[in-house]
Amino acid sequence: MNKAITDGLDLMPPPFSAGLDVWSQGNGTPPTATWNGAPNAVLVPSDADFGSCLEIQKVNNTTRIRYKGETPILPGCYLRITARVKVLSGALPDARIGAWAGAAGGASVGGIVEDGPLVSIDSFGEVYEISAIVGSGSRGGVDMAWGTTPIYGHFGLDLSGPNGGLIRIDDIRIEDVTTVYLRKMMDWVDVKDYGARGDGVTDDSAAFIAADAAANGRRVLVPEGLYFLAEHVTMTAETRFEGTVTMPDNKRLSLTRNFNLNAYFDAFGDEVLAFKKAVQTYLNFSDHDVLDLSGRSISLTEPIDIHAAVGNKDTSTIRRVIRNGQFNCAPSPAWDTVEASSAASYTVNTPFELFDVENIAQIQPGSLVEGEGVGREVYVRDVNVGARRLTLSQPLYDAEGTQTYTFRKFQYALDFSGFSRLAKFTLQNIDLRLNENASGILLAPDGDVFAVEECDFTKPKDRAITSHGVGCQNLHVDRCQFLSPEIDEDVIDRTSIGININANDAKIRDNRAVRFKHFMVVHGAGHIFTGNHWFQGDGTLGGPRTAGIVLTNLNVKTTFTGNYLDNSTLEWTNEHDATPDFGVELSFGGLTITGNIFTVNGAGPWFRFIQIKPYGAGHFIQGLSVSGNVFKSINGEIDRVEGVDASIAPLDVGRTRNVTFDANAYNAITRITVNPVTLPLEQNTEAQQWVLDTDGYLPFEGRARFVTGVIAEGNITDDTGRLVYAMPTMNFNHGPERDQVRLNWPEPCKGTVHVTVRADRPV
Repeated sequence: MNKAITDGLDLMPPPFSAGLDVWSQGNGTPPTATWNGAPNAVLVPSDADFGSCLEIQKVNNTTRIRYKGETPILPGCYLRITARVKVLSGALPDARIGAWAGAAGGASVGGIVEDGPLVSIDSFGEVYEISAIVGSGSRGGVDMAWGTTPIYGHFGLDLSGPNGGLIRIDDIRIEDVTTVYLRKMMDWVDVKDYGARGDGVTDDSAAFIAADAAANGRRVLVPEGLYFLAEHVTMTAETRFEGTVTMPDNKRLSLTRNFNLNAYFDAFGDEVLAFKKAVQTYLNFSDHDVLDLSGRSISLTEPIDIHAAVGNKDTSTIRRVIRNGQFNCAPSPAWDTVEASSAASYTVNTPFELFDVENIAQIQPGSLVEGEGVGREVYVRDVNVGARRLTLSQPLYDAEGTQTYTFRKFQYALDFSGFSRLAKFTLQNIDLRLNENASGILLAPDGDVFAVEECDFTKPKDRAITSHGVGCQNLHVDRCQFLSPEIDEDVIDRTSIGININANDAKIRDNRAVRFKHFMVVHGAGHIFTGNHWFQGDGTLGGPRTAGIVLTNLNVKTTFTGNYLDNSTLEWTNEHDATPDFGVELSFGGLTITGNIFTVNGAGPWFRFIQIKPYGAGHFIQGLSVSGNVFKSINGEIDRVEGVDASIAPLDVGRTRNVTFDANAYNAITRITVNPVTLPLEQNTEAQQWVLDTDGYLPFEGRARFVTGVIAEGNITDDTGRLVYAMPTMNFNHGPERDQVRLNWPEPCKGTVHVTVRADRPV
């Protein structure tokens, strides 16, 4: 800043040769005498050092030469007054810049410094430069700090000390030196002042680094231009971009003070590139706990490969959080599913592999595998082109031998699959507007504690969150909304799936999912489902309903508590088992279903809220608790709430163990389910054998395997009316369906008893 340049301000006094009538012998105010005609002053037309100059004989103790013009003083503006002098003969004086400060109306401003530093002249013929700086602020190098009261000043030279010297004085100069203080007055430094060119070609890395080092607590300004940064650049000062930068993909710009997407957008001028460069820095820099997207909406026309964006890391295990933004997926061919078909072989000896895969190079990791004997949500985890082998996310239940498989690679807005391991990664408050163009998130093949919190998945084309390995270990999905692209489709026509899980210990809490084919397909164990609400229905009266949650592991060690299951089934299978027949293993068990709401509207009587589907023979239930739930059918009754899909193999109800089905509420359910169930048995004529039919009360239409109590209601009497005190013996598994209990009395008798029957045994 220079007011003489920017505002045309006239600061420079006229030369002495223009006349001495504007030069005062006093303080410069109008009444003071001038040097014009003074007997001890003469104009010298030519001096070897000065050219034209003023020569005076010092006759007063303080001799003043002051410009009578009113030099303006502006807040934030700094002036340097300079006089060059030399002594020809006589006594050697002292010299300094002198001033007089004036306020509005011509009043003198008191209480401020009006003298510059005193310089002692100690030799003849030598040129001495006398200077002082005046300005409003008390800054380093400012000799006269005047504040904002003075609005002008009279400036010049004061000579003090002994009299008699003959002194020549060059023309006095007044200059605007505000630029000297600009970096300290302003809260920024400019990269161009440190050599940045901003031409898009010259490497400006060193200039950025130098400006950052000089900032010392101030901001760095990147003015208009395109700045090429060929190296990693770390800016520890807050950096403001009016221009933009460009740099190689493998080089990082670290904005450590203003680390957010807005700053990176200002730096790169493109939202997608800004996000990639911010993520690149974030995963290489540990001083920030979060990457804030600043509420921006990022328009995507292709997947973002997070691993490729970072470029130099295959793993990340330090907690990372990306939050507060939106990804809006626009139509583009880049979202098209990549489909391949290849013949391949499978054996249960290597259950997680396909081998001898033809045209294997066309198959991408993360592809969904489809074929005979392939369960739901089986993906390609890894591709070994040289060995012609694929690693699978799950085994295949009935695929021994060779067949042609279809591999479909969906395209995901955020693709983490390039990492070998990713842990402690959180997406928070992210709106994924997938718009039927893209799927949502593809996890890394390995990792744990990937968290998705308070995010929206709007109309994912195929999948919302996919795991093609065990990157879903301890997956957390909390307070999210999932809106299917097939909301208006009939259930039978839907193909979209919300989430799949292959590993253990998922926490799925307080989410809402609307009308997917399945909300989740879940393998592993140790899962917790709490407070979720998922809808699966359509407008077709009596039409089919699909599973909201599919559990594909036998012993799940899983709890469902306080969820709302709407028009959907909780399905339990073992379809991810290479040898699905029961062997040396645990069978269906470890599931607790407590305090949930089950509702169905307009379903056929065959609909079941809880359904077990064995994919192999010999399986049974060995640990299930269903208690405190509400089951309700609207617009028509259903037969019962639980059932078995025996289309592949039946459930062995003769081996049921540790099943509790109690304290549930049933509305418009033809036959309620209770275990243990206490039923009355009334025998009106004397008989030695009484038969109790459990009448479908036992879960999964199980057998009457155990009796825990028989209590008489009133008297048990023989044909003479005599009381019978003996207790009967019991035959369990009685009748053609083995769902009856036979009581054997020592003699014919009649009466009423209450029998507590269980479909299970404890061991």
